[in-house]
Order: sequence, then C-alpha cells, then structure tokens
Amino acid sequence: MPDFLLELFSEEIPARMQVAAAKDIERLVVGGLSDRGLLFEGAKSFSGPRRLTLAIAGLPAKQPDTREERKGPRVGAPEKALEGFLRSAGVTLDQCSKQSDAKGEFYVAVIAREGRETAEVLAEIVPEAMAKLPWPKSMRWTAGTTRWVRPLHGILATFDGEVVPFEFANIKSGNTTLGHRFLSHGPIAVRRFEDYEKKLRDAHVILDATERKEIILHEVKQKAFALGLELVEDEVLLDEVAGLVEWPVVLVGHIEDDFMDLPPEILRTSMRTHQKYFALRTSGKDGLANRFAVVANMVARDGGKEIVAGNERVLRARLSDAKFFWDQDRKRTLESRVDDLKNIVFHAKLGTQYERVERIEALAGEIAAKIGADVAMAKRAARLCKADLTTGVVGEFPELQGVMGRYYALHDGEASEVADAIRDHYKPQGPSDAVPSSPVSIAVGLADKLHTLFEFFRIDEKPTGSGDPYALRRAALGTLRLIFENRLRLNLLERGLSKDLLEFFVDRLKVVLRAREIRHDVIDAVFSIRKDGDFVRRVDLVEALQDFLKSDDGSNLLVAYRRAANILKVEEKKDNRSYGGPPDDKLFIVPEEGELSEALLNATDPIGDGILEERFGDTIRVMAKLRPPVDAFFDKVIVNAPEPELRRNRLLLLSRLRATLHLVADFSKIEG
Repeated sequence: MPDFLLELFSEEIPARMQVAAAKDIERLVVGGLSDRGLLFEGAKSFSGPRRLTLAIAGLPAKQPDTREERKGPRVGAPEKALEGFLRSAGVTLDQCSKQSDAKGEFYVAVIAREGRETAEVLAEIVPEAMAKLPWPKSMRWTAGTTRWVRPLHGILATFDGEVVPFEFANIKSGNTTLGHRFLSHGPIAVRRFEDYEKKLRDAHVILDATERKEIILHEVKQKAFALGLELVEDEVLLDEVAGLVEWPVVLVGHIEDDFMDLPPEILRTSMRTHQKYFALRTSGKDGLANRFAVVANMVARDGGKEIVAGNERVLRARLSDAKFFWDQDRKRTLESRVDDLKNIVFHAKLGTQYERVERIEALAGEIAAKIGADVAMAKRAARLCKADLTTGVVGEFPELQGVMGRYYALHDGEASEVADAIRDHYKPQGPSDAVPSSPVSIAVGLADKLHTLFEFFRIDEKPTGSGDPYALRRAALGTLRLIFENRLRLNLLERGLSKDLLEFFVDRLKVVLRAREIRHDVIDAVFSIRKDGDFVRRVDLVEALQDFLKSDDGSNLLVAYRRAANILKVEEKKDNRSYGGPPDDKLFIVPEEGELSEALLNATDPIGDGILEERFGDTIRVMAKLRPPVDAFFDKVIVNAPEPELRRNRLLLLSRLRATLHLVADFSKIEG
C-alpha cells in the first residue's frame, strides 16, 4: 500500500518546541485521516532544528465508498422542514424512499458517496493541520495572517512517490528539500521516506533526534574517557543540544585555571545555560575538571581547533564576568544585604522582600519549635534566605539563588546548618528533586512554602485552570513532600488553614499519593471524616483502610455498609426523618439483632481509641470482627418488619452500624 511523506522546512525551530510540534502535526494529520475513513499501518514523526517530518505507511489509494441512510421528516410535514432536510442531505425528493414505524410514514435519504483519491484528501488535510499547529510562540514573516514559529521555506509532500499538490502561506508543496546548511549544496529530490532519509544522511542531516542524542552521548563519553574524565550527566541539556544540531560533532575545550576556584555550580551553570556545553569531571571524583565538551554542527577541516578556540574565548568572557561578581559579592556579608530587600517588591499587595522575610522568619521559628529543630538557627537562616537575591552572581544566574546564599553564608562564618538551610529552602522544586532532611532546613523550607500559600490565598490570588503564576501548586506539593518524607507531625490547621486552602492541599495530596497507588476515593472517605491538619496521621489511616478493603472481610463489610446505607436512605426519605440514637434492646426478638448491637457497642470505644492513639492496625482488626454479626443480621433479619416499632428499632440498629463505621471514614465515598 502507498506511503505518505511530509516535511515542513523552516528557519531554526527552538529546541524546546521541536518534539511537541512533531507530535502535534502527527496528531492533527492522523486525526484528519481517521475522520475521513482512511486507515493506515503506522505513522512516525521526526523533529530537528530546521524540519518537522511525518511518515505514514500503508495508506489506501482512495477512500472507501460510503452509503448512509438519514431519517427525515414525516410524510405530510411542513414544506420548509422537508426542504431543509433535502438541502442538508444534498439530495432531491426523488432520491428519497419512504419507511414506516408505529407513528406513520417518514422520508429516508440514501446518501451514497464515492471515495476520493487519498492524495486529494491529503491535500485538504495537511494545510488544515498546519494552520492548527499550536506553537507556544509564532510570528508572521510575510504579508497576510499566516503564522509559524519561524519563517517557513519549503513543504515536501509525496504520496506513493508523487507530489501531493497544495499551498500554505504562499508556499507550494513539492518533492525537494535541502540538506545541512553548510555541509551540503543544492536541492535534494525525493519520492519516498526511504530515499528521503538516506539522501538526508548523505547531505549530513541525521533525521532522528534519538539517534542524534545517542551519537552525542557516545562521543562525549569516548572523548572524556580518553582524557581520564567522565561526563557529568545532564539529560535535559542532551535533549536540548540534540535539537540544535543536524550533524553532531563533539569537541573538547579547556577552562583556564584562573576560573577553577569558582564554585562548580557557577562553572556548570555558565557552561550549561549560556553556551550549552557539557561539564566533565575527573573519573571517580566530584569536582569539575578544567575541560568541557561542546557539540558543533560542523565538520571542520582543521579538526575543530578554530571552533574550540572560539568557544573557549566566549566561555572566558562569561567566566570573567562571573568571577568579578563572585569576588565583589564576598566583600559584603549576607546580613548587610538584608536591608537591601526593602527596595525589592515581592508583590504589590504583600509588600517588599524584606517584609516577606520577616514573616518567614517568624513562621520558621514556630515550625522549628514544633519539629525539634534549633529555633535560633532556623530564624537566622530564614532571615538570610533571600539576601542572595541582591548579589551579582544571582543577578547573572537567577537559577543559583539559594545555592550562592550557602557559599556566602559559609564565607561569612555562619553555622553550616544555617548555610545548608539557605541553600535547601527552595527544595523540593520538582518530583525528582531531593527533599531536605536536616531539621533546620525543613523548618525554613516549610516556612517559605507555607508563607507563600497562606499569603496568596489570603489575597485571593489562587491558581486557575489556565495558570499558576505564583507556582502555588509546586509550593503545596513541596510542602507535602517535606511533611511525608520526613514524617512531620504538624497540624496545619493551627495556623488557620482556610477551607479552600485545605481543599487545595487535599487535591495536591492526591497527586503525591497517586505514585503510591493510593485510591482517591479512599482518601476522600477518610478526609471527609478526619478534619485535623495532621496529614501524616490521615494518610496512615488511608493506607490501613485501603489494605483492609482488599481483604474479604473489608470488601464484604463494604457491601453490608452499602446495603444498610441504601435502606436508611430510602426509609429516611419515605419517613421524612433521619434515624439516629440507640436502639431499644427490649425490642430485639431475633438473636442476630442483639449480637449485632453488642458487637457495635463493643467496637465503638476500641475504634475511637485506636484512631486517637494511631493504632490503626487494632482499629482495622476491630472492624474486621464486625463482619460475621453484620452478615448474620442481614441473613436472618427483615429490616422493614410490618410492626412499626420493630422496623424503627432495626433502622436505628443500621444507623448505629453506619455511625460506627463513620468513626473511621465515610464509606459512602468508597467506590467499587
């Protein structure tokens, strides 16, 4: 079966947009084919600096013919209704048949459509897909309204080896492309994906980004090994560099010794962020080596010496600036910089960074006292935690805030716990980021995150479905990870946690617990009953309850609860009242009634005590003992007895069962 090849050729596409754009064009074209009844064997997209490519294998030569019967108005319906139906169906009255049902005769239009040639359909689909491509940023480069991420220069589109003719942004599709910007010459004519990929490789273009990554990684490691060095792994940088080159060539440069006394974070950030260089280190050691790996997009006649020299000059200038800032910053203490925060606005409604620090300092002291951290150190670290925002290095490299604060604190003679807390108070910033375990660091990190959440919720600056400009979701996730991974027994409600902020935390908690395969419905069941702000306590109960529900006793008790709850719901609605309070033992006429009542009375205090004292295993064992008397009750007792007093008493017994289980969780929220 024929194949389709599409290439969109443009000026350099930002590396961060390439993979998503290739997947989007695949999604849109494949969706268009599916909507038009065209099936295929497989599709694969590729991305690179100057081209997005889509190859679809096994398309039919034409669409299948279709026949559709569309029901119309009844015979004798108003003329306008009939005319509207005929117009929408694209038929005349002579082309309609009549059919009958219980209500009488009605018209039926039989719409037969002959399938179009696939090339014709593709010529319709691709421009539509290109127009819908959701670039994060785009531009107009010609007169008109068409937008693209960068100026579009060419469209290659072939089906079964022949050009699929269409036009987009005044560019006509064809069967030619271009190879590497400097290492190839002239247009390249292609018919199918196989010769396209081969001819591009001959023209120094590696189409597959995954292959480019593998080449870069292998070459960097090989060249580093030859020098007795090893690569400092950086997957994000590897992805980015693979999107910057079509023909990767790895070269190794030298860092001047004068710069090697800079903190390694400055060296690495300068190389990584500004120059896209890979850092190297001596094998088996932590410190950086005075070498770096650069990935060129060029095969040089001199072996790359001139390229390396040029990159060394650029890096020298970058590091000279960084060294100047580093030396200047250490001439002032962090303490002397705290007052400078008065000149930096944190938020128009929340004051300056200085006022923010004052609030964080007070909160850090409170938290430190609760978790057994050194209060004085926590308050000191909190006071200094934002001071590095005023330094030259952080001004040049904002991603080093906190990291540089630690260096400056140690230089000033601050305690190591204080310095580490300054560095760590932003952590964790993502799911793979390490969680601090030092008590002082925990106290300051929690204070910073909780302050952000408290204050922004107080002024009603909450995240929306479309945005989270103050990273409040990240702050909540970081707070929860600090609490759970350090098993902190904090009651957040003591700080006056608002209802909407509590709900926000619970939503984030579900994200955290999803990785632990904890069911959201069990979380809802426990959290709807347990209203304290000790999340560790609540989640421990959630895990114990989830394990119980996996057992036979748990699943059967859940079934019995639902039966009881459903009966109560129906009867309470019928009687226009709710049932609550103790049943009358004198009205028990079946042994199973008294046995269930006694079991519930004997379970109430142990369940309550088990939860209060966090002996959740004991709580679950008590609940498990309820299963036999509950099963026996439903097996032998008719709840809706004809005698009103017996019926009422049995409903009160079911109400007690419901109330007893609700000591643990709201079982009505548990699914399955």
